[in-house]
Amino acid sequence: MGTNGSTMLKPLRQGLPPLDPSAASDAASCALPARYEAVREARGFTRSTLGRWDADDRFDDICLVVSELVTNALRHALPHPDPCPAEHCPAGHEQQPVRLQLMRWTGRLVCGVRDPSADTPVTRDTEDFAAESGRGLFLVDSFSDSWGWHPLAGSLPGKVVWAMFRLGESG
Repeated sequence: MGTNGSTMLKPLRQGLPPLDPSAASDAASCALPARYEAVREARGFTRSTLGRWDADDRFDDICLVVSELVTNALRHALPHPDPCPAEHCPAGHEQQPVRLQLMRWTGRLVCGVRDPSADTPVTRDTEDFAAESGRGLFLVDSFSDSWGWHPLAGSLPGKVVWAMFRLGESG
């Protein structure tokens, strides 16, 4: 798993049942560039990882939540105002990647998205469910079993926003 995963998911040990990253039965991680295409890449990575882990019972929920967490990181946590399409991305713009980490224990899976911002994720009081934006964390809350965030400590700047899913016996 390496240093990134252990450091990134260390906050999961606070406020949740014990989830020791070293005791995870499976872990996978990928860096995502500061481009809108990263959301599709994150879904593809999640789809292939869950397929290898035979964790199909929460597949749709997990992919939806990963999409929302990565979208929020790209929209709100990068130093540039907006991610850019790959063909128009200025040199150096991709250098602040977002990192997706998936970890599976017996009976549960955690996805975490690390970004370079220390800003608190903002949940909006979403009464307008037809609005085009502003529902991301509402969806994360609705489709995961729990979620949260924690600032990173040490030399890694930013925070990790995580969501936990209970898995069936096959996962």
